Amino acid sequence: MVLRAFLVVALALLVAACGERASGPASPFKSTDISKVEWGQDFHLTDHNGQPRSVANFRGKVVLLFFGFTHCPDVCPTTMADMARVVDKLGPDGQRVQGLFATVDPARDTPQVLAKYVTTFHPSFLGLYGDAGTTASLAKEFKFFHDAQAADAQGHYMVTHGSAVYVYDPRGRLHLLMGAERTVDTMAADVARLLRGVTNEPMAEQHLFINIKDSTCSSSTSTDFTLSCSCWYSACPRRFVSTPASLSP
Repeated sequence: MVLRAFLVVALALLVAACGERASGPASPFKSTDISKVEWGQDFHLTDHNGQPRSVANFRGKVVLLFFGFTHCPDVCPTTMADMARVVDKLGPDGQRVQGLFATVDPARDTPQVLAKYVTTFHPSFLGLYGDAGTTASLAKEFKFFHDAQAADAQGHYMVTHGSAVYVYDPRGRLHLLMGAERTVDTMAADVARLLRGVTNEPMAEQHLFINIKDSTCSSSTSTDFTLSCSCWYSACPRRFVSTPASLSP
């Protein structure tokens, strides 16, 4: 019943996301654009080095966040390996990508276990953990499902959980959800777009004032990707709205 309820909620979210995409501009991303949602905007966990971590610690980077557990036999190692391949595929830009593995099994995934696990995939990856209450709160905040199965006679148990990768852009905003259909190529392409500052925001939200004298801007793109270039004259008679890639009116 719990799993069925989760699937119903997940389907509803998917339908809503599809509806938003259909009514807005075509998305430049292969992954699902969730930049308008209000949930999942932050977390407060501890990394495997004992340092407290939140989204703010990774501003300026694209963050790939995955929820799983180290005893997972399939989707976790596969996903972590794909995340590592994305970092490597981006070359020097890979230094601006942070892979995070947040455990849903804090009872077994100690800092030592997490450290050994995540660095097996990439030396820059960090393992994150919290207590049981924090983990439950995260599941609610990020709308992901996890359920520990009954232990066997030897005390071994599995944890059923989702497989999505949550992606934050360099501004620290939850931007993309990479689902089961993802490939390393589509993941890398979407991460590269975020690193370049590509968004799916309406054109009108990207204000660009062009210098009328020579049709060029004297200022550069600011951190919020808004261009405001002053005119040569006291009053600018023409206003241009464009993307940074094009300065034509």
